[in-house]
Amino acid sequence: MMPLPLLTDPRLPLALRPLGHPVFAQLQAVKDGFGSALVLVFMIGFFWGIIKIWGGANAISKGDSEGKAGILAGIIIAAAAAIMAALFTIFGMQDAILTPRF
Repeated sequence: MMPLPLLTDPRLPLALRPLGHPVFAQLQAVKDGFGSALVLVFMIGFFWGIIKIWGGANAISKGDSEGKAGILAGIIIAAAAAIMAALFTIFGMQDAILTPRF
């Protein structure tokens, strides 16, 4: 009988077992679920940002000086996902970026 390799020994504490353990498969399912929910957030944010930009342009056409702030807010809202991904990458936290699943 061959001895079990050290890392697959069932007597090894759960925290020290390899990544093929079922607990990690459940964590991957949770990560995929967050990726699916992120698509909804991105889509709502994008369309909300576009509406804010249109509202700001409409306000500028009517002579309101607050329209520029509306356009800037719309751009930030619509591009929030790209802005956050860039910030995470700049600060070296690439593993924290979730990929939206369409």
